[in-house]
Amino acid sequence: MESFRLGIITPIQDLKLDQVTYIRCPGIDGSFGVMNNHREGIIALSIGEIKVTQSGEDKFFATGGGFAEIIDNSVKLLVESIESSKQINVDRAQESFERAKIRKTKDAPDTNFARAEASLMRALNRLRVSRR
Repeated sequence: MESFRLGIITPIQDLKLDQVTYIRCPGIDGSFGVMNNHREGIIALSIGEIKVTQSGEDKFFATGGGFAEIIDNSVKLLVESIESSKQINVDRAQESFERAKIRKTKDAPDTNFARAEASLMRALNRLRVSRR
């Protein structure tokens, strides 16, 4: 099966993966997949799971959103954050989930509900991906 290169860029790390045959990303309008010779484009990403098939093995990552750039038979993911399913600290993710849940239900005038909801979604996503 034909492959392509994948680069994942965050503010603190730069990952490069070769021999990728498939990637599934969480787009803001729903998940989308990319294979060899995919049409070029830039797609906005939301909080969710990224699946990468490399050398016949599936790898799963949690992301907090960003953009995918597909050009010249390569994909670059410019994301706020990324963690592989094996790197996720489940205890920390569970604590984040509990904090976000409390913040979201708090009836304080200074509570930013959109921010609390995003925090809750990121924590839930990390917990879900950690089970992969």
